[in-house]
Amino acid sequence: MKQRNGRKALELLSQLNDSAMKTLLTLAGALLLPFFASTAARQETPATALAQSPRHHEWVELERGERKLRCFVAFPEVAAKAPAVLVIHENKGLTDWVRSVADGLAAAGFIAIAPDLLSGAGPESGDTTSFESVDLATKALYALAPDQVKADLDAAAAHVRKLDACDGSLSVAGFCWGGSQTFTYAAHAKGLRAAFVFYGGAPKDADLLAKIECPVYGFYGENDARITSTVADTSAAMKTAGKRFEPVIYAGAGHGFVRAGEAADASEANKKARAEAWKRWIELLAAK
Repeated sequence: MKQRNGRKALELLSQLNDSAMKTLLTLAGALLLPFFASTAARQETPATALAQSPRHHEWVELERGERKLRCFVAFPEVAAKAPAVLVIHENKGLTDWVRSVADGLAAAGFIAIAPDLLSGAGPESGDTTSFESVDLATKALYALAPDQVKADLDAAAAHVRKLDACDGSLSVAGFCWGGSQTFTYAAHAKGLRAAFVFYGGAPKDADLLAKIECPVYGFYGENDARITSTVADTSAAMKTAGKRFEPVIYAGAGHGFVRAGEAADASEANKKARAEAWKRWIELLAAK
């Protein structure tokens, strides 16, 4: 039965003229395009994107007492000296995704440095890559001493600012845990151009907020009440302190939407939020 059906189908195809055959192939292509597109999206991992990037990447190790701070640096392909961005990773550590964000910033014309704040904290004094699971990396991250984190960020900032390719200016940006660290670092570091907080909390200490010298831009998901429910209070506190805080809440987006919005199975809300947030981020970085 199957063979007869197959022969009949071939006979029908052979009776089609060129025009009809082209129409059939066009329709088939249109139907299969979404499948191939989604397959390609699944294959395009952060690691693949990094491997295929035409931009220069390098690893540097900064002396931090008895340990070394490992940092990933991505350079833009530009003729003039470029501004720098200090990228603070999520609570998963310095992953390929965070490195791909650094590469994306380089593609937009900025030098990006992403320190692995788990350097020396892993098994056998390893870094993020030494942990057997994300959960173990996260646990170790939350055990880090705040003063060590701050000092490591200072070291990374100092390194990138002194690079020959850098114009000496620096902004800071972070995601999730790194977003909260970004807000705190803005209250500590001097001479920052701007701070970009992606779904991170703000310090509760009014005295800390009073020390912030640069504008702080927030990126929050509507469906992330754990974090976004604090934005109104943060806005009020920053206003009282006389500081510039400009948060945007992205409709329907969840926590981590910049990462989640890249996934092949991303929700429309997360994809839209990611695209809008990235555009806003680059425009703010480029503003003089």
